[in-house]
Amino acid sequence: MEIPEDVVRAVGPDVEWSGDHEGLSGDVWRAGSSYVKRAGVDERDRLLWLGRHFEVPEIKAYADGWLVLADVGAPSLAAVDPVLAGTVMGTVLRALHSLPVASCPYDARIPVVLENARRNVEAGLVDADDFDDDNRGVTPSALLERLVATAPETEDLVVAHGDFCPPNVLLRPDGSTVLIDVSRLGVSDRHRDLALAHRELDDEAEVAFDHAYGLTPRPELLEWYRLLDEFF
Repeated sequence: MEIPEDVVRAVGPDVEWSGDHEGLSGDVWRAGSSYVKRAGVDERDRLLWLGRHFEVPEIKAYADGWLVLADVGAPSLAAVDPVLAGTVMGTVLRALHSLPVASCPYDARIPVVLENARRNVEAGLVDADDFDDDNRGVTPSALLERLVATAPETEDLVVAHGDFCPPNVLLRPDGSTVLIDVSRLGVSDRHRDLALAHRELDDEAEVAFDHAYGLTPRPELLEWYRLLDEFF
């Protein structure tokens, strides 16, 4: 793998690279005091935009699809008490969803995400082996047909994270938080975030999350947005 010079310069030429890290997945490496990930310009731009409103990792460099982020030095909510994680997630998400929709330049409404899902299926990027248990044995094409046929007719639009789960919220000792992995951020129905939070939290943590967020989700929308996530 050829690493761009700007990336090497940002992390230092002699640092040790490691794929062993907590709470991160995909093409992400620890390099000294930085994290390096293969990410498109979409994530860089969303980090810059979201950083005006919430704390996000500092971008140390970006070159040819490689993103260098400063190590925040805080664990993710996947590493804390589940009820605390639910409470923090609900509080953070309520604040994120309170941002003015008109201020966000990124579109993740249903027509857009359906088209992205179709492209991922056609490109062979959807792995049926990773489907949730209730979708096992279904082909990506068949699942896409179900997704399209059952798409909601209306949307309760907010600025959504798009991949809102415990590993993507870091918690400092002082209680402040940092949001990471924001490549799917955009204007979408609030249930896109609520669905993933509910999927990842146990019963007690789910109750704490709903209380902190201040809304009881609609089960049929949780189900549809969980289905949508199979394609990303």
